[in-house]
Amino acid sequence: MKDITYDIIGCAYEVHKVLGPGLLESVYHKALMQELTLKGFKVTSEVPVNIMYKGVCIGEDLKADIIVDDTVIIELKSVENVQPVHYKQLLTYLRLLDKTIGLLINFNTVYLKEGIHRIVNNYEE
Repeated sequence: MKDITYDIIGCAYEVHKVLGPGLLESVYHKALMQELTLKGFKVTSEVPVNIMYKGVCIGEDLKADIIVDDTVIIELKSVENVQPVHYKQLLTYLRLLDKTIGLLINFNTVYLKEGIHRIVNNYEE
């Protein structure tokens, strides 16, 4: 089976090629949603994340940026440097939404390959 993240990254490259670095995260979000849709993916945006604490849902205060084909979570950034907390944020979303694969994509880079990070949730309870 072909890795879906390969095609998603291709869409991100297209967005970066057209828009370049230095724009707001919201601009990249809209453009990537459009590109993924054009490529035939099922995409959902700003997906509420149930926050569970000791078996009780205490809210949906968090939102995953984009989920592709109900399998891959994409967390978008447009920052000078990705911080360790950004990786942890995506891993937390993966765990709370019971997903395995996530992509952290920082569009604020000259070469997009430096801004793409694949995160795997291999946590088992």
